[in-house]
Amino acid sequence: MKMMYGMLTALLPAAIWGVYAFGLAALINILAGVVSAVAAEAIFQTLTKQKITVKDGSAAVTGLLLGMAVSISTPWYAVSASAAFGIIAGKQLLGGVGKNLFNPAMFGRLFYLYVFPDSILPWLRPFDLTTSATPLEILRETGEAAGVPILDMFLGRIPGAIGEVSSLLLLIGFSYLVYRKFVRWRIPAAAFSVVLVLALIAGHNPLFYFFAGSLVLGACFMATDPMTSPRFPKGQIVFGIGIGLIIMGMRWWGWQTPGVYEFTEGTTFAVLTMNLFTPYLNRTFKPAPKK
Repeated sequence: MKMMYGMLTALLPAAIWGVYAFGLAALINILAGVVSAVAAEAIFQTLTKQKITVKDGSAAVTGLLLGMAVSISTPWYAVSASAAFGIIAGKQLLGGVGKNLFNPAMFGRLFYLYVFPDSILPWLRPFDLTTSATPLEILRETGEAAGVPILDMFLGRIPGAIGEVSSLLLLIGFSYLVYRKFVRWRIPAAAFSVVLVLALIAGHNPLFYFFAGSLVLGACFMATDPMTSPRFPKGQIVFGIGIGLIIMGMRWWGWQTPGVYEFTEGTTFAVLTMNLFTPYLNRTFKPAPKK
C-alpha cells in the first residue's frame, strides 16, 4: 500500500503540469481514468463477492497512469472504457494483485490504441492548443532526431500525451521512488542504456530519444511494476534491455495496421511483450540457495 501511494505522489507533479499546460480537458481525462479504474475494481469485486481492495491504491495508480498517457483529443469515455478494461481484463480476471501477468495500465492503453485509434489525434501543443506533430512524428517523417529544442522536450513544452511531456517532473518523481526504494531502478537504467547506445550508433542525439514519447513514463513507472516485472537483478537488466530494443525498433520502423493509427512509439508493446517473459526470467535468474 505504501508503494502505491508513493507512486501516486511521484506522478502528481507531472499530472499537475499536464493540467496546467493542456487545461480542463486534461483534468477530465485524468479523473476519468482514476474514477473508472477504482469503480471497475470495486464493482467487479462486489459482484464476485471478493474483498474490496481499492484502498490499497493500485487501481488509482492504473487509472492515473492511463489518464496521463493519452492525448487531450481523446474523449473521456474512451479513457474510462480503457481503464475499466485494464482493471478487469488485465488484472481482476487473472486473480487480482500479484497474479496478473500484464501491467494493467499498459493493457488498458493497448485496448485504447486499437478500439479508439482515431481519438489519439490530433496532438496539440501545450498552452496555445494548436495542432502540431510530436517529436517522434517528426523523426518518422524526416529521419532526423532534430528540429525540436531538447530543453522544450525536457521541460514539457511539446505536443504529446498529458502526463508524458515533462520529462523533468517525471524524473523528479522517479527519483523519489528510488529514494524510497519503491521501484526496480535496474529496469529503466538498462532500457535507457540501450536507447543511448543505439542513438549514438545512429549518430543521433540520445537526449532526443530520452525525452520524446513515453519512454520516461513507461520505463520508470510502468515497466517497474513489481507485480509484472522480474524479481531478481539480472532478470531486471534483461527485461530493461528488451524494452529498450523494442522501443527503438518501433521508433525507427514501427508498423501500420490497416485502418489503425500508425504507431511511432513502442513503449506499450515493449512493456507488454517483456511482461510475457517475466516468469521465465524469474526462473532463470533465481539465485541458487546458499549452502
